[in-house]
Amino acid sequence: MNDDCLFCSIAAGDLPAHVVFADDTVIGFLDTRPVFKGHVLVVPRAHVETLTDLPPGLVGPYFERVQRIARAVEDGLAAAGTFVAINNRVSQSVPHLHTHVVPRNRKDGLRGFFWPRVKYTDPAEADAYAQKIQSALKD
Repeated sequence: MNDDCLFCSIAAGDLPAHVVFADDTVIGFLDTRPVFKGHVLVVPRAHVETLTDLPPGLVGPYFERVQRIARAVEDGLAAAGTFVAINNRVSQSVPHLHTHVVPRNRKDGLRGFFWPRVKYTDPAEADAYAQKIQSALKD
């Protein structure tokens, strides 16, 4: 727990939220500024700032809950699908890991959402980026 963290306060029950799921691992609640109604934030109860800070033993259990909530958003809201996303540091409004589960339907007006698209100059440039990431995975 981090006393200065909004999401820790919600997880502890110190601040109100529209909770859709809670167990010992996560709490899922409605975003107060949803992209679409039914937009859920899934947060680990343990205070970690980013996905890379989440202990390896919690990765599977955390994403099992995200998966379950994504299914519930689709089924409960009769949504055609979901958009599931995590920001790490950049664009992370609260420095506590949280996964967005946003209900989606065709022609719902969401286009491109957050990201501009770029192209690699050529296959060699793409290979160079892939090699840099592969090298970092070997460390």
